[in-house]
Amino acid sequence: MPIKNVVVNCTDVQRSVEYYTRFLELRVVGEPTAQRAVLDAVTATVELRAVSNDRGQSTWSPDDLQKGFRHIGFKVDRIDERAGVLKDAGVEFKLDPLDAEGNVRICFFYDPDGTLLELIQGDLEYAEVLDAAGVARERSLGVPERPRFDHVAVTIEDRDATAAHYHEHHGFDFIGTIEQPHDSRGFHIGYLKGGETVLEVFTYDVPKTSRDPQLDVAGFAYAELAGDPPDLPVAISPDGTKVYVDPDGFPYTASTDTVGSGA
Repeated sequence: MPIKNVVVNCTDVQRSVEYYTRFLELRVVGEPTAQRAVLDAVTATVELRAVSNDRGQSTWSPDDLQKGFRHIGFKVDRIDERAGVLKDAGVEFKLDPLDAEGNVRICFFYDPDGTLLELIQGDLEYAEVLDAAGVARERSLGVPERPRFDHVAVTIEDRDATAAHYHEHHGFDFIGTIEQPHDSRGFHIGYLKGGETVLEVFTYDVPKTSRDPQLDVAGFAYAELAGDPPDLPVAISPDGTKVYVDPDGFPYTASTDTVGSGA
Protein backbone atom coordinates (compact mmCIF):
# COMPACT_ATOMS: atom_id res chain seq x y z
CA MET A 1 0.00 0.00 0.00
CA PRO A 2 1.64 3.24 -1.11
CA ILE A 3 1.97 6.86 -0.17
CA LYS A 4 -0.85 8.17 -2.35
CA ASN A 5 -0.59 11.91 -1.92
CA VAL A 6 1.63 14.52 -0.28
CA VAL A 7 0.01 17.78 0.85
CA VAL A 8 2.20 20.89 0.75
CA ASN A 9 0.89 24.20 2.05
CA CYS A 10 1.90 27.28 0.09
CA THR A 11 1.29 31.01 0.22
CA ASP A 12 0.74 31.30 -3.53
CA VAL A 13 -0.70 28.25 -5.28
CA GLN A 14 -0.07 29.55 -8.80
CA ARG A 15 3.58 30.31 -8.00
CA SER A 16 4.04 26.81 -6.61
CA VAL A 17 2.29 25.20 -9.59
CA GLU A 18 4.69 27.01 -11.90
CA TYR A 19 7.66 25.90 -9.78
CA TYR A 20 6.74 22.21 -9.60
CA THR A 21 5.69 21.95 -13.24
CA ARG A 22 8.78 23.80 -14.48
CA PHE A 23 11.52 22.25 -12.37
CA LEU A 24 10.07 18.82 -11.53
CA GLU A 25 7.88 18.30 -14.60
CA LEU A 26 4.86 17.43 -12.47
CA ARG A 27 1.62 17.57 -14.42
CA VAL A 28 -1.51 19.40 -13.37
CA VAL A 29 -4.51 17.18 -12.65
CA GLY A 30 -7.89 18.82 -13.24
CA GLU A 31 -8.39 22.57 -12.92
CA PRO A 32 -6.25 24.37 -10.33
CA THR A 33 -7.74 27.18 -8.27
CA ALA A 34 -6.24 29.88 -6.07
CA GLN A 35 -6.87 27.56 -3.11
CA ARG A 36 -5.75 24.17 -4.38
CA ALA A 37 -3.96 22.31 -7.15
CA VAL A 38 -3.16 18.63 -7.63
CA LEU A 39 -0.04 17.57 -9.51
CA ASP A 40 0.79 14.15 -10.91
CA ALA A 41 4.23 12.89 -9.82
CA VAL A 42 3.96 9.49 -11.57
CA THR A 43 3.73 7.24 -8.48
CA ALA A 44 1.77 9.67 -6.27
CA THR A 45 0.30 13.15 -6.35
CA VAL A 46 1.52 16.36 -4.78
CA GLU A 47 -1.35 18.52 -3.57
CA LEU A 48 -0.75 22.25 -3.12
CA ARG A 49 -3.03 24.03 -0.67
CA ALA A 50 -3.21 27.74 0.04
CA VAL A 51 -2.50 29.14 3.49
CA SER A 52 -2.33 32.78 4.53
CA ASN A 53 0.79 34.54 5.69
CA ASP A 54 -0.82 35.50 9.00
CA ARG A 55 -0.84 31.94 10.36
CA GLY A 56 2.64 32.35 11.80
CA GLN A 57 6.02 30.84 11.02
CA SER A 58 6.76 27.16 10.67
CA THR A 59 8.76 25.56 13.49
CA TRP A 60 10.26 23.06 11.04
CA SER A 61 14.06 23.07 11.06
CA PRO A 62 16.47 21.79 8.38
CA ASP A 63 18.42 20.03 11.15
CA ASP A 64 17.77 16.30 10.62
CA LEU A 65 17.95 15.79 14.39
CA GLN A 66 14.45 17.26 14.55
CA LYS A 67 12.01 14.35 14.51
CA GLY A 68 9.20 14.13 11.99
CA PHE A 69 9.13 15.27 8.36
CA ARG A 70 12.51 15.86 6.70
CA HIS A 71 12.07 16.07 2.93
CA ILE A 72 10.28 14.84 -0.19
CA GLY A 73 12.41 12.82 -2.62
CA PHE A 74 12.11 12.41 -6.40
CA LYS A 75 13.98 9.94 -8.62
CA VAL A 76 15.44 11.61 -11.70
CA ASP A 77 17.84 11.29 -14.59
CA ARG A 78 20.41 13.98 -15.50
CA ILE A 79 20.63 15.30 -11.93
CA ASP A 80 23.50 17.72 -12.58
CA GLU A 81 21.73 19.22 -15.56
CA ARG A 82 18.54 19.61 -13.54
CA ALA A 83 20.44 21.16 -10.64
CA GLY A 84 22.04 23.62 -13.04
CA VAL A 85 18.64 24.78 -14.25
CA LEU A 86 17.50 25.28 -10.64
CA LYS A 87 20.63 27.23 -9.75
CA ASP A 88 20.33 29.43 -12.85
CA ALA A 89 16.81 30.30 -11.68
CA GLY A 90 18.06 31.33 -8.24
CA VAL A 91 16.58 28.38 -6.31
CA GLU A 92 18.11 28.01 -2.85
CA PHE A 93 20.11 24.80 -2.33
CA LYS A 94 20.84 23.01 0.92
CA LEU A 95 23.25 20.55 -0.71
CA ASP A 96 24.79 20.67 -4.18
CA PRO A 97 24.87 17.45 -6.24
CA LEU A 98 27.27 14.87 -4.83
CA ASP A 99 27.90 11.15 -4.81
CA ALA A 100 26.36 9.66 -1.65
CA GLU A 101 26.42 6.39 0.29
CA GLY A 102 24.64 3.65 -1.61
CA ASN A 103 26.14 4.61 -4.98
CA VAL A 104 23.55 7.29 -5.78
CA ARG A 105 23.91 10.96 -6.67
CA ILE A 106 21.75 13.41 -4.73
CA CYS A 107 21.04 17.09 -4.11
CA PHE A 108 18.72 19.09 -1.83
CA PHE A 109 16.93 22.39 -2.43
CA TYR A 110 13.83 24.31 -1.31
CA ASP A 111 10.49 25.07 -2.91
CA PRO A 112 9.16 28.67 -2.79
CA ASP A 113 7.77 28.21 0.73
CA GLY A 114 10.72 26.36 2.23
CA THR A 115 9.71 22.70 1.79
CA LEU A 116 12.90 20.68 1.40
CA LEU A 117 13.11 18.58 -1.77
CA GLU A 118 15.63 15.97 -2.89
CA LEU A 119 16.63 14.65 -6.30
CA ILE A 120 18.14 11.15 -6.45
CA GLN A 121 19.82 9.56 -9.46
CA GLY A 122 20.53 5.83 -9.55
CA ASP A 123 19.45 2.70 -7.71
CA LEU A 124 20.51 2.37 -4.08
CA GLU A 125 23.05 -0.28 -3.21
CA TYR A 126 21.97 -1.18 0.32
CA ALA A 127 24.40 -1.90 3.12
CA GLU A 128 21.97 -4.63 4.19
CA VAL A 129 19.17 -6.05 2.06
CA LEU A 130 16.24 -7.21 4.20
CA ASP A 131 13.74 -7.94 1.43
CA ALA A 132 15.33 -8.90 -1.89
CA ALA A 133 11.96 -9.06 -3.65
CA GLY A 134 11.13 -5.54 -2.48
CA VAL A 135 14.47 -4.23 -3.71
CA ALA A 136 13.88 -5.95 -7.06
CA ARG A 137 10.45 -4.30 -7.35
CA GLU A 138 12.01 -0.94 -6.65
CA ARG A 139 14.69 -1.39 -9.31
CA SER A 140 12.14 -2.62 -11.83
CA LEU A 141 10.72 0.90 -11.97
CA GLY A 142 13.76 1.84 -14.06
CA VAL A 143 15.11 5.24 -14.98
CA PRO A 144 12.29 7.81 -14.82
CA GLU A 145 11.29 9.58 -18.02
CA ARG A 146 10.41 12.57 -15.82
CA PRO A 147 10.93 13.13 -12.08
CA ARG A 148 9.06 10.44 -10.14
CA PHE A 149 7.93 10.72 -6.54
CA ASP A 150 10.05 8.29 -4.54
CA HIS A 151 9.82 8.93 -0.80
CA VAL A 152 9.08 11.04 2.19
CA ALA A 153 11.92 11.10 4.72
CA VAL A 154 11.31 11.28 8.47
CA THR A 155 13.55 11.31 11.53
CA ILE A 156 12.42 8.80 14.14
CA GLU A 157 13.35 7.49 17.57
CA ASP A 158 12.78 3.73 17.24
CA ARG A 159 13.23 2.02 13.89
CA ASP A 160 11.70 -1.30 14.96
CA ALA A 161 8.58 0.36 16.37
CA THR A 162 8.18 2.53 13.28
CA ALA A 163 8.61 -0.42 10.92
CA ALA A 164 6.07 -2.47 12.89
CA HIS A 165 3.49 0.33 12.90
CA TYR A 166 3.67 1.11 9.19
CA HIS A 167 3.70 -2.59 8.30
CA GLU A 168 0.66 -3.41 10.44
CA HIS A 169 -1.51 -0.48 9.39
CA HIS A 170 -0.26 0.36 5.91
CA GLY A 171 1.53 -2.69 4.53
CA PHE A 172 5.03 -1.18 4.30
CA ASP A 173 7.90 -3.69 4.21
CA PHE A 174 11.40 -2.98 5.55
CA ILE A 175 13.58 -3.64 2.49
CA GLY A 176 17.06 -2.39 3.37
CA THR A 177 19.44 -0.06 5.19
CA ILE A 178 22.16 2.45 4.40
CA GLU A 179 24.85 3.46 6.89
CA GLN A 180 26.64 6.80 7.11
CA PRO A 181 30.00 5.80 8.65
CA HIS A 182 31.51 9.27 8.41
CA ASP A 183 28.71 10.96 10.38
CA SER A 184 29.79 11.45 14.01
CA ARG A 185 26.14 11.52 15.12
CA GLY A 186 25.67 7.84 14.34
CA PHE A 187 23.40 8.23 11.31
CA HIS A 188 21.46 5.18 10.03
CA ILE A 189 18.82 5.07 7.27
CA GLY A 190 16.08 2.48 6.81
CA TYR A 191 13.76 2.04 3.83
CA LEU A 192 10.12 1.01 4.29
CA LYS A 193 8.52 0.26 0.94
CA GLY A 194 4.81 0.49 0.20
CA GLY A 195 3.69 -0.07 -3.38
CA GLU A 196 6.00 2.01 -5.57
CA THR A 197 6.79 4.50 -2.78
CA VAL A 198 9.04 4.62 0.27
CA LEU A 199 9.20 5.97 3.80
CA GLU A 200 12.86 6.77 4.36
CA VAL A 201 13.52 6.71 8.12
CA PHE A 202 16.49 8.40 9.77
CA THR A 203 17.82 7.30 13.16
CA TYR A 204 20.69 8.80 15.14
CA ASP A 205 22.71 7.76 18.18
CA VAL A 206 22.50 11.26 19.68
CA PRO A 207 19.52 13.13 21.23
CA LYS A 208 16.87 14.54 18.93
CA THR A 209 14.33 17.36 19.21
CA SER A 210 10.57 17.23 18.66
CA ARG A 211 7.93 19.50 17.17
CA ASP A 212 4.15 19.48 16.93
CA PRO A 213 2.75 19.30 13.38
CA GLN A 214 1.51 22.58 11.94
CA LEU A 215 -1.26 21.94 9.43
CA ASP A 216 -2.05 25.59 8.72
CA VAL A 217 1.35 27.14 7.89
CA ALA A 218 3.44 27.08 4.73
CA GLY A 219 5.51 23.95 4.14
CA PHE A 220 4.89 20.21 4.26
CA ALA A 221 1.47 19.51 5.81
CA TYR A 222 0.92 15.74 5.74
CA ALA A 223 1.02 12.59 3.64
CA GLU A 224 -1.91 10.43 2.62
CA LEU A 225 -1.30 6.70 3.04
CA ALA A 226 -3.41 3.79 1.94
CA GLY A 227 -4.44 1.45 4.73
CA ASP A 228 -6.39 1.20 7.96
CA PRO A 229 -6.93 4.09 10.39
CA PRO A 230 -4.37 3.74 13.20
CA ASP A 231 -4.84 4.30 16.93
CA LEU A 232 -2.90 7.57 17.12
CA PRO A 233 -3.51 11.14 18.31
CA VAL A 234 -5.55 13.17 15.83
CA ALA A 235 -5.19 16.72 14.53
CA ILE A 236 -7.66 18.44 12.20
CA SER A 237 -6.47 20.31 9.13
CA PRO A 238 -8.05 23.64 8.14
CA ASP A 239 -10.40 21.89 5.68
CA GLY A 240 -11.56 19.38 8.30
CA THR A 241 -9.38 16.43 7.30
CA LYS A 242 -8.55 14.03 10.14
CA VAL A 243 -4.77 13.76 10.38
CA TYR A 244 -3.00 11.18 12.53
CA VAL A 245 0.24 12.07 14.31
CA ASP A 246 2.69 9.23 14.88
CA PRO A 247 5.01 9.08 17.95
CA ASP A 248 7.71 11.04 16.11
CA GLY A 249 5.36 13.84 15.10
CA PHE A 250 4.91 12.75 11.48
CA PRO A 251 1.38 13.66 10.28
CA TYR A 252 -0.55 11.54 7.82
CA THR A 253 -4.03 10.47 6.84
CA ALA A 254 -5.38 6.99 6.23
CA SER A 255 -7.29 6.74 2.97
CA THR A 256 -10.56 5.63 4.54
CA ASP A 257 -10.70 8.85 6.64
CA THR A 258 -9.45 11.37 4.10
CA VAL A 259 -11.64 14.32 3.19
CA GLY A 260 -10.88 16.44 0.15
CA SER A 261 -7.54 14.83 -0.65
CA GLY A 262 -5.69 14.72 -3.92
CA ALA A 263 -5.67 11.59 -6.01
